[in-house]
Amino acid sequence: MTILITGIGLVGTAFAQHALDRDEKLIFFDFQERAEYLRQRLGSADFTCVQGDVRDLPALVTAMQDHQVDTVVHTAGLIADKVSRPLYTGLQINVMGTVNVLEAVRLTGVRRLINISSFGVYDRRRAKRGPVGEDTARGPGRAYGNSKVIKELVAESYQQDFGFELMTLRPANAYGLGHFWSGSGGAKIQMMLEAGLNGTIARIPQAQTMDFEYVFDRDVGRAIDIATTLPLPQDTVFNIGTGTITTFDDLVNAVRQIFPDLEVEIVPGRPPAVSAGDPLDLSRAKAQLGWEPTYDMVGGLRAYVEDLKAVMNSEDGTS
Repeated sequence: MTILITGIGLVGTAFAQHALDRDEKLIFFDFQERAEYLRQRLGSADFTCVQGDVRDLPALVTAMQDHQVDTVVHTAGLIADKVSRPLYTGLQINVMGTVNVLEAVRLTGVRRLINISSFGVYDRRRAKRGPVGEDTARGPGRAYGNSKVIKELVAESYQQDFGFELMTLRPANAYGLGHFWSGSGGAKIQMMLEAGLNGTIARIPQAQTMDFEYVFDRDVGRAIDIATTLPLPQDTVFNIGTGTITTFDDLVNAVRQIFPDLEVEIVPGRPPAVSAGDPLDLSRAKAQLGWEPTYDMVGGLRAYVEDLKAVMNSEDGTS
């Protein structure tokens, strides 16, 4: 396959590790090259970067045509409150950017699109108590979740009219070695791990002390890899998580299993806007994708620490 990934971020690079292991031709499309981050994540692997904005339809079409792309993994977009700052720009990137990706897929004859959505699409105000399945009502009201719902609906419309293969994955809050320009709340986990490694105090904004369902980036990357290679299953929308809600206190305690002396200071401010209530139902992904998470919270954190150490050693010039 020749695969184009929109966005150079945590989820896309986690998948890229699998694609590169299979010697797939890989193209990243992002408005910044992010060379240092790609080096941290993928080392000296052979891939191509195209600098462009998802709001630029001709640039997307040119990239897909020039590289004869047959599969697109669409990860580009803003996360959380960044969608609202300002809202017009956030919707231009998340919604119109997706429309442009879909139109480019149509114009260039791409075979399969993997749309990376979010567990933020669910309207938990209307969700029944218990695990949240893929058929739960969508539209939580906040800009980020609503923008993801719109992206899904537009993708469904394009697929119905033009017949390409479409799969949508809805990950929980992904964490792993990353940069967080797009607004991911995963930054607080890296702050705590870096504080543990450096013997400093982790200062976490109060807004980031929510209860959440987390999923390690390697598990998400593996799910995307399955979605790009598996024959199209009966259903095409899948939750990707752990099926477990982690409170902020639980998260801190998990980090302290690795760094027992970790000090955490909550920086006063606005309270969390969102706290996940019920966990995701993963039964569909298990049954139809053969996927389930392999990392629990502590296991994911331990692997994350090793990734951080590798980066720190590289920057220090040590092996």
